[in-house]
Amino acid sequence: MRNAALEELDGLVGEWTTTLSGAWFLDPGTEVPGTTTIAWIGESFLEMRYSFGGEHRSETRFVFGRSDANDRFVALHHDDRGVCRVFDLTFGGGRWTMVRQDPDFHQRFVADVVTGDRVEGRWEASEDEGRTWRTDFDLLSTRRRPPTARGGPRRSASNLPGARDVLRSCTAPS
Repeated sequence: MRNAALEELDGLVGEWTTTLSGAWFLDPGTEVPGTTTIAWIGESFLEMRYSFGGEHRSETRFVFGRSDANDRFVALHHDDRGVCRVFDLTFGGGRWTMVRQDPDFHQRFVADVVTGDRVEGRWEASEDEGRTWRTDFDLLSTRRRPPTARGGPRRSASNLPGARDVLRSCTAPS
């Protein structure tokens, strides 16, 4: 049986064209094209994989899960550098965040679901325990291909039953 809380995120499932820009580690004005895929793993997890090619080649994977007992979402992260991290994951009010507050530094992803087929986000980092934040890079994702419907019409990120608030309500800690 599919986890009901994670089912609310089904509108994110599909293939997305993603552009990385505004990165402190790239020349000003550089945009790096890539793709993002979000898919179910069984009935209890979602996997998000984004990759970029060319000279800026990289791949990052997240697995989204949930602790029902703690009433919270979590995201496990792994990238092609071998780095593994755990993020708290929130959705609501058109806002999607992933936040970690680890001893090395704090990091967060903040994204706005502009429409069901467009998500504008940015990665930020703080080296002073969240007092100040700098932008690592921006991500713009537009839906490339909707998922195959599972017994009904495709649901977009903006019209998920019970998830309109889940995709619009949280604010990242400052």
